Amino acid sequence: MSGARRSLRTILTGVLGMSMAVALSAGAADQDRARTFSFTYEVEVPAQPAGTGSVDVFIPLAVTDAHQTILRRDVKASIPGRETIESQYGNTFWHGHADRSDGKPITVVVDYIIQRRVFQQKRLASSGLRAYSPSERKELALSLGPDLRVPIAGPLIDSVRAELPQTDPSPLARARAIYDYVIDNMEYKKVGTGWGNGDTFWACTKRYGNCTDFHALFISLARAEGIPAKFEIGFPIPEDRTSGAIDGYHCWTEFHLPDVGWFPIDASEAWKHKERRDLYFGTQPADRIQFSIGRDLELGDGHTTGPLNYFIYPHVEVAGKRLDNVKRSFRFSEIQS
Repeated sequence: MSGARRSLRTILTGVLGMSMAVALSAGAADQDRARTFSFTYEVEVPAQPAGTGSVDVFIPLAVTDAHQTILRRDVKASIPGRETIESQYGNTFWHGHADRSDGKPITVVVDYIIQRRVFQQKRLASSGLRAYSPSERKELALSLGPDLRVPIAGPLIDSVRAELPQTDPSPLARARAIYDYVIDNMEYKKVGTGWGNGDTFWACTKRYGNCTDFHALFISLARAEGIPAKFEIGFPIPEDRTSGAIDGYHCWTEFHLPDVGWFPIDASEAWKHKERRDLYFGTQPADRIQFSIGRDLELGDGHTTGPLNYFIYPHVEVAGKRLDNVKRSFRFSEIQS
């Protein structure tokens, strides 16, 4: 590596490090504590004619990981069911099954007590240019390849990559350039139909959408650059109130750095909260619960209608056909320590 390139790399890494430090000092004061709350995920499958069947109900389950601890999880359902694990990404879910409908609605209520912690990736000093070994690439394969709606090659991806600014070639600098590009070229809005599918083609052509569209674009561009990136989805836990209903899901992304590990970003929240743009590059506040990872999910027995684009809401099949008019509600209550 030339002295000029080493100097550029040192400068840019230093700038990124300083921006992270500023973000952490400015935003972490009110984010640095763990939060504990109850969370209820409630489902009602409308009554089907008696004798109709079979009926299969799939509900994602939050699990303990490095950033959250499930202190309690209680599933109450009006049909038999069991917890199982999806084979590709290891997502945990509840699968309820009835051979035939009894003509009554099916209800499922999952009650949690959860502690969520801030995730800040601070190991930037180690983020160099080392290439992944073959064994590392194999381990990270799911985060390097395309998804059905998240391509990593082709004319569209090439044209967008050509718009990215030139930077230091380190994965950290390239990921920051992609993050800034997504924020600067997308608009968070939900207008008409087509948004909300996590579709890179939609994001590139319409330039608006929700969190799934923001992060589909980020993941496509990161993987195209050889940077592993994964899709994560769950629910937001509001910071401005201590209890109440939650309208719907939220999703985010982590990308991987050699010798560092996973690095969190939240481009859609950064678009909505301009003052937290630097904070959301490297920090996940304790304002969310994660439920599942990945796209194009196959749930196994009873799931016959094709891969799920992503898995956060209940998936129900009746006699081998997807049922969409399933009622769902979500609520939380902060537990003061």
